[in-house]
Amino acid sequence: MDLKQIKQIIDLMKRSELTEFAVEEEGFKLKIRRGANGLPLVTSSHGSNPPFIASNEGSSAPAPAPSTATASSAPAPAVDEAGIGYIKSPMVGTFYRSGSPESKPYAEAGAKVVENSVVCIIEAMKIMNEIQAETKGVIIEALVENGQPVEYGQKLFKVKLG
Repeated sequence: MDLKQIKQIIDLMKRSELTEFAVEEEGFKLKIRRGANGLPLVTSSHGSNPPFIASNEGSSAPAPAPSTATASSAPAPAVDEAGIGYIKSPMVGTFYRSGSPESKPYAEAGAKVVENSVVCIIEAMKIMNEIQAETKGVIIEALVENGQPVEYGQKLFKVKLG
C-alpha cells in the first residue's frame, strides 16, 4: 500500500461517516479509526513504520511515521533488574493514559498485560497512536503523568515480567 492510497482512505474517512478502516497486505496491517475526539487514530503492525502520519492540516508532504509499539520499530522492554521490565515510548509525543478524559486508564498498577495489550496513547501531530505492551506481565507503576510530553525510548511503565 502506498502513500497515495493511504491518504485517499483518510480523505474518504474525513468526508464520510466511516469510523474505522483496516487492511492487511503481505504481513503489513494498517488500522485507521476515529478517536473519541474525531481525529484519526492509526495503529499498525509490520516490520517497519507505516509510511506517513495523517493530519488534519491538509499537508501534502509525507511526515515521519508514528506507529504502535512493534517488535522492530520500538525498543523492546528494557530489563534493569531481574524480573522487572519497562515499556518504552516508540515515539515523541504527548502521553495519555486513556482514550478520553472521561475514560478509565488503559493500564493501572496491578493490571495484567500481554504483548498486544494497549497500555496508553501517544499523540503525535494530532494523531492518537495506541501503544502496546510488547511484553507479558503485571504493571507495577506508570512512570509518566497524564498529558506529559515523552521522548523516544523514554520509560512509560514499570512491569513485573511473567
